[in-house]
Amino acid sequence: MSEDREKVRFLSGDAECVAWHYPGTNGACVIMTPGGGVTKEPGTDPFATRFHEAGFTVLALDYRHFGESGGRPRQVIRVKEQLADWQAAIDFAPTLPNVDPAKLAIWGFSLSGGHAVRLAARNPRLAAAIAQTPLADGRVAALKTMRHRKPLPMLRLLGRGLRDAVGSLLGKQPLLVPLAGEPDTVAFVTTPDGRDGDRALNPGNRYPEWQQTIAARTPLWFGFYRPGRAAPRVQCPLLILVCDQDQTAFAGPGVRTARRAPRGELVRMPGGHYEPFLDGHEQAAEAELSFLHRHLVPTR
Repeated sequence: MSEDREKVRFLSGDAECVAWHYPGTNGACVIMTPGGGVTKEPGTDPFATRFHEAGFTVLALDYRHFGESGGRPRQVIRVKEQLADWQAAIDFAPTLPNVDPAKLAIWGFSLSGGHAVRLAARNPRLAAAIAQTPLADGRVAALKTMRHRKPLPMLRLLGRGLRDAVGSLLGKQPLLVPLAGEPDTVAFVTTPDGRDGDRALNPGNRYPEWQQTIAARTPLWFGFYRPGRAAPRVQCPLLILVCDQDQTAFAGPGVRTARRAPRGELVRMPGGHYEPFLDGHEQAAEAELSFLHRHLVPTR
């Protein structure tokens, strides 16, 4: 990770979001968010460092309810709030030193990769957007990942999710489940590549503060989230990077999203959901840097 970074804070709704600011030199800024249930350090550090070394300003934030950002209760994903947090970061970024408001890009992976499509559709002023192994179609993901769940744990997850949802209406604290686990456990993700998350994002327990849990109600809405449908409304260049053996978000919806975006670009690479953080990191980082340079700081 880069030592040349500082903590910054900005308001979103009724809470404060905390982000890392990496000062850049080329006038362009990449606003980054981590995947579902992931905090900014494990979820953005490897790519933020590469972008920063290439001269880009980076703003990498924690969503409300996670990491260092405010918001109660904790470990709860609220899509509308996450979109609002990222929007607040987009509005905040031009106030940073040496940032050209005409050279803003967004970057997200997994769930946030899906968010990136929706945010790009809402923000025609963005210069570019990157969605890495995005959750473009929750319905496809929910149906296909069921093959990696055993019946009894799946029923227990559903029951815990319903209790958590009812408890939230009564003001109770969230019932939590692990982000990932084996097919015979009660966990949010049980796919083979989904279980690579800790190895990919937290090697050697580099980020011990990362709480790898999520509110049990999350799977109840997951299958209804289909952000890829916003692709035709995205006016800026949109890079979709998919991994062909992705068994968590799946490549097909991402490919279709890239093809439906007016200025969509597609990069395909082998591997599972977290391959861009593993052996495929160099390939993914180079592809994304090439895209950012072409659309934010083109050479004359």
